[in-house]
Amino acid sequence: MPETSEIPDLIEELRWRGLLHQCTDEAGLREHLATGTRKIYCGFDPTADSLTIGNLVPVMLLAHAKRAGHEPIVVMGGGTGLIGDPSGKSAERTLMTPETVAANIAGQRPIFDAVLGAVGGPAHAVVNNLDWLGGLGYIEALRDIGKHFSVNMMMQKESVKARLENREQGISYTEFSYMILQAYDFAYLYGDRGVTVQVGGSDQYGNIVAGADLIRRIEAQSGVESADDTHPAVFGLTAPLVTKADGGKFGKTETGAVWLTADRTSPYAYFQFWLNATDDDARNWIKVFTFLDEPTINGLIARHEEAPHKRELQRTLAREATRILHGAGAMERAEAAGKALFSGDLSGLDEATLGEVFADVPSSTHSKADLEGEGVDPVALLKTVGLASSNREAREFLSSGSVSINGEKIGVETRLVSSHLLHGSVMAIRRGKKKWHLARWA
Repeated sequence: MPETSEIPDLIEELRWRGLLHQCTDEAGLREHLATGTRKIYCGFDPTADSLTIGNLVPVMLLAHAKRAGHEPIVVMGGGTGLIGDPSGKSAERTLMTPETVAANIAGQRPIFDAVLGAVGGPAHAVVNNLDWLGGLGYIEALRDIGKHFSVNMMMQKESVKARLENREQGISYTEFSYMILQAYDFAYLYGDRGVTVQVGGSDQYGNIVAGADLIRRIEAQSGVESADDTHPAVFGLTAPLVTKADGGKFGKTETGAVWLTADRTSPYAYFQFWLNATDDDARNWIKVFTFLDEPTINGLIARHEEAPHKRELQRTLAREATRILHGAGAMERAEAAGKALFSGDLSGLDEATLGEVFADVPSSTHSKADLEGEGVDPVALLKTVGLASSNREAREFLSSGSVSINGEKIGVETRLVSSHLLHGSVMAIRRGKKKWHLARWA
């Protein structure tokens, strides 16, 4: 058993968290993990310069492996990404240039360092399969790898079969060969680094099994005997697809996908995604996307059942998930921003956080010169920015005290001047509890 381990049994840890779906040999893998520090890898496809929240599941698999005292290895698909995995795709991908793939790999790298760096255990490694696939000759690939694959078996793979049955879509030889290259990743890592376990999402099970089979065939051909004289000790494990309790697609919001880098989805928006989870979803997601232990989570769920209106479960999920990915500082700022938005008092928010909070709020730009002298009439401004349909309605809102600027209530007689600006350039206008508009003054 690994010497440094937060969790005694990785298989059972994944099971209670709902992260165990398929395993090539559960009993054999449990014994394998219990008898030493193992190298466990997962591959990631560089189709974009970030990953979406659905890709976080296999990253968490690696993180739990690290917590169990094993060495996680991230394999970036610099080579396979030039071809494209047909799994889950209904049509041929547009091939990316080597420069685009390299840029996407660089963009994704901080995600792995953040999540895997958030837990103790052996240091993680990040490698690029272009390093070994790039030097692989075509004749060499056909002779040493391709001969171990049955075309009949490859055609039965669901992603290939679906494309073959639809004549309009079809599948190219390039994408058809993806399985061979991914299988070779496992074989190469096994021989070069001693990697014995591959993990991934449920859609990758066929590719994982193909890799394990390739290792066995290569070693059988070479005459190498394993410890049990039957086959090398290599294993595969997958996590299930994360879903929403109502059947909706996980990781999608009204504004699009939830990404794992701050330039795509801000820490504030990321925090809000988890905070807005339904009770049923929060019960499941807190097991999958945090490192809180089982007694702590069971206690949270029990308290939530007694007082669901307090939303302690969602707040804890949001805090922990954001801390893991973006760090404690960003988590605290995101939480403070949410509280400020709820109260309406925005004076304590820095300019960057303010921008995150109002990223999806309607906005407009005005001349700063208008704030000089007598200033701007709030009645006219409310109508201009769409928070009132007429001057009469604007006066009613102002007279009733339902309008505020940066958290400060204003009335009909208020004249808006430069002192009303936050950070010298913006006014966050609130009408009622939920209607916001960000007026920028340049």
